[in-house]
Amino acid sequence: MVVVSTREFRQNLKKYLDLIDKNERVIIQRGKDKIYELSNNVKNDRFFDDPAIQERISKSIQSYNEGKTVKLTDDQLKELLGI
Repeated sequence: MVVVSTREFRQNLKKYLDLIDKNERVIIQRGKDKIYELSNNVKNDRFFDDPAIQERISKSIQSYNEGKTVKLTDDQLKELLGI
């Protein structure tokens, strides 16, 4: 992952697009409070890239494989979700 300013990105557009083509993520910092992320992989999801999330998913799969889950009816699930 590369973090650059908007000025740097504009001045070296080809360089950063080439990095994106090589599956590198480019983060553009605009001012103090705006951030943009560019990636060529539309399947890329920051949520699932988070190591903590990956660990929780792995533990959940392990629990399922060990039979440590509870099956909910549709009504129970709707009640839990408040719908």
